[in-house]
Parts: sequence; C-alpha cells; structure tokens
Amino acid sequence: SDLTALGASFTEIKKTGFIGLLSLVLGTVIAFFIGGSIAYFMGYTDAKSFATIGAGACTFIVGPVTGSAIGASSEVIAISIAIGVIKSVLVTIATPFLAKRLGIDNPQSAMIFGGVVGSTSGVSAGLAATNIELVPYGALTATFHTAMGCLICPSILYFIVQYFLA
Repeated sequence: SDLTALGASFTEIKKTGFIGLLSLVLGTVIAFFIGGSIAYFMGYTDAKSFATIGAGACTFIVGPVTGSAIGASSEVIAISIAIGVIKSVLVTIATPFLAKRLGIDNPQSAMIFGGVVGSTSGVSAGLAATNIELVPYGALTATFHTAMGCLICPSILYFIVQYFLA
C-alpha cells in the first residue's frame, strides 16, 4: 500500500521534497532563537536557560529534553514546557483562521506548515478544524520537527548559544 500508518500517501510525501526538509530546519532554528531571545530579554541570559526555553518554543517536548541534557534548572525546564504549551494552543486556535490565507489546502502545504510550526498537537488540531484530510501530512512533519529539535537543540544550537553568551 502507498499509505503510512497515519493514512498519508508516500506519493504525496515525496512531492514535498527539499522544501519539506528546509521547512523542518528553518522551523526548528527560528523557533529556537525566537524563544531563546524572549527568554534573554526576560532576564534568562545564561546559555542553558536560553537554549532550554528556546527549545521549548520548538515544542513542549524539546524543551525538557534539551534542559535535561544540558543541566538546566527545573524552573527553566518548567518555563520551556509552558512556552511550548502556549505555542500549541495558539497554533490550534490560529490555524483555522489563517489556513486559507496561507494556502494550506493540499498535502504539500500541510507538510510545510507542520515543519515550520512544529507543534504536533497544535498542527493536528488546527488542521482537523480546517480540513481533516490534511492532518496526517501536517502531523508527519510536525513530528519530525520534534525529533529534529531533540537532536539539534541540546547539541549544535546549544553550542552556538554557548559560544555567543559565554
């Protein structure tokens, strides 16, 4: 069969190609630095806090994974979870209102959206309210966004932040 366990077509997935991968990388890196910058301007100026809260802005899973890996305080890890939950709720609420304007009306655009936004729960709920057939596609790349965040936030991105904040 041509379908994944979630019901997404491999043929449709392949059509997204390089832009799907690019959306994952950009979505992860941009969310990390926006979240970390917010943390920095709120007084969390050390590299561990910046990276943990920035990772939380990727997803509420990536924040605690990163914080635990780099030895952040439990307070900072809690904040990283909170920022991820806030993002998830905002994505859930905003997606149905923005989907048409953003052109999220086919599997490829749903996958790019999932890669850029990255919140699996927010993307899934938002796309369910928009077009239920797009949920598997957005959820697929949003899940990879979480995986990528767990790989690069506590390593490459943390080392970059540590270099500049040390």
